[in-house]
Amino acid sequence: MSHPQKPSDFVFGLHSVKETLLSEKEIERVYIQKGAKNEGLKEVMQLAKQRGADIAMVPVEKLNRTTRKNHQGVICFVSPIHFAEIDNVISSVYERGETPLIIVLDEVTDVRNFGAITRTAECAGAHAILFPEKGSARIGSDAMKTSSGALNHIPICRTKNLIKSLKDIKAHGLNLVACSEKGNKAIYDIDMTGPTAIIMGSEERGIKIDHISEANDFGQIPMTGQVKSMNVGVAMGIITFEAIRQRLK
Repeated sequence: MSHPQKPSDFVFGLHSVKETLLSEKEIERVYIQKGAKNEGLKEVMQLAKQRGADIAMVPVEKLNRTTRKNHQGVICFVSPIHFAEIDNVISSVYERGETPLIIVLDEVTDVRNFGAITRTAECAGAHAILFPEKGSARIGSDAMKTSSGALNHIPICRTKNLIKSLKDIKAHGLNLVACSEKGNKAIYDIDMTGPTAIIMGSEERGIKIDHISEANDFGQIPMTGQVKSMNVGVAMGIITFEAIRQRLK
């Protein structure tokens, strides 16, 4: 089920989008009308590429569904938060004498799941959420509302290359724990008392194979019911608080 975007989530029109791209605002994504031949749109695309923004060429119908106003073939989504660098976050955690606990979301696309996961992670005292820039939920007002404001209290990190980021995390000394119903050991048998990053996948596709291959452990939540999978937000809560339980012993 799709949800209409809130006006505060985006700007539209050639001039407004150009000014936004030239500002210091965090850019989430830029929609540009597919097939449109317009010098202004070419300039917007160039600016978006310079900013490293996620650019999507979309049919005009998608733009019209987002706003009924005169978008002139372009809509720019703006993030309500500032993103952190995962390397800096981990270094800072170590400097404070704490044991890192990072949550990695491999293309979780549902905005409400993303918000709920962030809320749970913040309640558990996790140190950051990391996710790939492409293929993930867009952080707008819906995610902010579902997180109950937690997005303002936990570092949110995004990456253009999740494989590289996973390798960097391991280089910082974190144990990489991938979790899905296909895991080869119970999460209760995995030691998460040391520096740990927990990887959760999307409900549709799960964790990508090449991301699982980077993991040090591949865990599962033991289940005895007829349904052998659960909502990613619920699963993440169980696994994260298992890590907290181990650390409090």
